[in-house]
Amino acid sequence: MGVLAAACLALSTLPAQAFDTSARAAYIVDITTGTVLLAKDADKPIPPASMSKLMTLYVAFEAIRDGRLRMDEELPVSQHAMDYGGSTMFLDTTDHVKVQDLLQGIIVLSGNDACAVIAEALSPDGTEAGFARFMTKRAQELGMTNSTFANSNGWPDDNQRMSVRDLGLLATHIIKDFPDFYPLFSETEYAFDGRAPQNVHNRNPLLGLGIGADGLKTGHTAEAGYGLVGSAKQDGRRVVFVVSGLESVQARAEESRSIVNWAFRQFKESTVIPKGTVVTRASVFQGSKPDVGLTVAQDLVTLVPFLSQQGIPSEVVYNSPLAAPIAAGQEIGQLVMKPEGLPEMRVPLVAAEEVSYGGFMTKVQSAARYLMRRMNEGPEEAATPEATTGATS
Repeated sequence: MGVLAAACLALSTLPAQAFDTSARAAYIVDITTGTVLLAKDADKPIPPASMSKLMTLYVAFEAIRDGRLRMDEELPVSQHAMDYGGSTMFLDTTDHVKVQDLLQGIIVLSGNDACAVIAEALSPDGTEAGFARFMTKRAQELGMTNSTFANSNGWPDDNQRMSVRDLGLLATHIIKDFPDFYPLFSETEYAFDGRAPQNVHNRNPLLGLGIGADGLKTGHTAEAGYGLVGSAKQDGRRVVFVVSGLESVQARAEESRSIVNWAFRQFKESTVIPKGTVVTRASVFQGSKPDVGLTVAQDLVTLVPFLSQQGIPSEVVYNSPLAAPIAAGQEIGQLVMKPEGLPEMRVPLVAAEEVSYGGFMTKVQSAARYLMRRMNEGPEEAATPEATTGATS
């Protein structure tokens, strides 16, 4: 029994100019509305370099929140931590370093040694490898399904992999879950103990440009190229973006600034469908009513291009016919929006009203309608219930 479900949106838009990135992988999301603006190889596990330090920071923030770690607590530096090269705080085994200093050393100075100190303190078995296994498990629990860790700092390893979507999700978690810690990411310099004057500046190229940028973390290795997990806020909207695989420091800076400008200047926040608006009606089998309205549970707020002329291509997807009884608010379908130049967006649709079971007479009437439909459409068209879609614009 097939039914064509169609929905018209009272929204006119002009297609936005898609962002053409030179990054090997990229992900841009407006976290205020949840609108994904760009996804290029977003789910491919890639070497994250120092951007993976964000996972170490997230676990550390959780430990502080839960009372397992204190900001003023002093942690010892092992030989293993001291042996790390690359970007460091120049810690040695005679040091006992406050957690506050270690956090700033990771965020601002990208200290590989500082990550190892935190890792060994929080590891289930006291080793960085044990902490990396815990990081992998915790990442999975947060929905980061394309992330595995071999160390705490992004040191090159074939088993150290994250996708740019996972990095974007992690950044979003840090911003939302730990608003008290997030201001640390906007610090432009930190001179730990005066011992490393050549490493005091935050490498984030967007800080201080007056475009609302306030985080999060750069990364670079020969294999990974240059990358950045960034975030910016303007006029109440916040964008998180991830780029990886760029060829130089300059390319990373230029690409990141272009992304922020594009995300805020090309789009505006708009209520596409107010709560309670019936998008379409779907047939109900053996119900007290022949059909039920499909609507959104909450106002559907998303981003649309600033200029408006054309409709958003969309379709409604649900199993047809729906079987009674149906409760008001029950999820029974999806609205699939396909704005040109942007990734597809899927929104749950719920029943606008209750439809109870119709009883014996309804069974008779439903059977009669089914037989009439079969006679008119033929056996193939009047087959068993199936998923249906309706394209709209």
